[in-house]
Amino acid sequence: MDGIWIVTTVVLAFGITSASGLWLLPILRKLKFGQTILEIGPKWHKNKQGTPTMGGVMFIFGIVIAVVAGYMILKFNSSLGARPDSELIKARLLYGLMLALAYGLIGFVDDYLKIVRKQNEGLTPRQKLLLQVVFGISYLALLYISGDRSTTLLIPFGGSLDIGVLYYPFALLAMLALANAVNFTDGLDGLLSSVTFVVGIAYMVITSLLGMWEMGIMASAMAGGCLGFLIWNFYPAKVFMGDTGSLFLGGLVIALCFGTGMPLLILLIGVIYVVEMASVVIQMTYFKITHGKRIFKMSPIHHHFELSGYTEVQIVVMFSIVTFVGAAAAVLAVVLI
Repeated sequence: MDGIWIVTTVVLAFGITSASGLWLLPILRKLKFGQTILEIGPKWHKNKQGTPTMGGVMFIFGIVIAVVAGYMILKFNSSLGARPDSELIKARLLYGLMLALAYGLIGFVDDYLKIVRKQNEGLTPRQKLLLQVVFGISYLALLYISGDRSTTLLIPFGGSLDIGVLYYPFALLAMLALANAVNFTDGLDGLLSSVTFVVGIAYMVITSLLGMWEMGIMASAMAGGCLGFLIWNFYPAKVFMGDTGSLFLGGLVIALCFGTGMPLLILLIGVIYVVEMASVVIQMTYFKITHGKRIFKMSPIHHHFELSGYTEVQIVVMFSIVTFVGAAAAVLAVVLI
C-alpha cells in the first residue's frame, strides 16, 4: 500500500519514544542526571531544579529505528518505480542521519559534563563550535562526493540564484546558525518538541509534493519522535531533552533543509528558530553598544514573553501557531515552483 512506510515510521517513532520514558526516567533519576538551572533565569524555573535531563536519548532511539524500518519498507515497495535522483536522495538521508547523530553526540558530552560538574557549563562554546564545524564540513563533503553539487539557491516566491563556490561557506554558516537556533528554542517545557513537531509535518508535506520519499521518512520520524516526547516533556515536564536532544533535532532539521535542496525554506518553516536566534544576537549587540541596556527583558525571546506574564503553555501554543503559519507559506512556495 502506498504510503505505508510513512505511517509505519510515524507510529514506530512515536511508540518507541513514548514507551522508552517508562524505563529511561527511573534510570536518569537513579543516576541523579538532573538539570541545573541558571541563576540568571526566571526565578520560578528554580522549581525545575533536578528534573531529569538527557531525555533526548528517548527520541534518538525512536527516530533512528523508525527511519531504518521506514526505509526498508520503502526499498521493497515496487509501486513507485525507478527515479533518477533516488540514489542521491538516499545519500542525503544516510548522511543527514549521521550528521544528526554526530550533533547529538556533542550534546551528550556537553550534558554529561554538566551533570558530573554539577553546574550549567559543559563543553566551552569554542569546543562545541569547533566540533559542529568539523561535522558540518564532513557532511557537505560527503554530499559533494555523492554528486550533490548544485550551488543554486531556490528563493521562496522569488525564483533562484546560483551563487557558485560561495554556496559552501554559506551552507556551513547556515548549518551552524540553524543548529544553535534550534538549541536556543529549547527553553520552556514542550516548546522545542512542539515547534519541531510542526516543522516535521511541514517537511512531510513538502517531501511528498517533491516525490522525495526517503527524506519524507526522516521528516515523519522526527514528527513522530517529537510527539512521543511531548507526552513526557509537555508542561509540567517530567524530563528535559538536554543538548543531547536539541542538537540532534538541529541536525535533523539541517538534513531536511539541505536534503530537500531548498535550505532557504527554513526561513519560513523554522521562523521561530530564526526569531529565537535573532533575539539573542540583537540583545547581545544592543547590550554591548549601549553598555548594559537591553531591548528584551531576557533572551531568547520566549523568556521575554514569560517575564511579560505569559504562561509556558500559552507561549508554546503561540509559537506553534506561528510555526504552522510559516510552514503553510513554505508549502505554498513549493506548490508554486
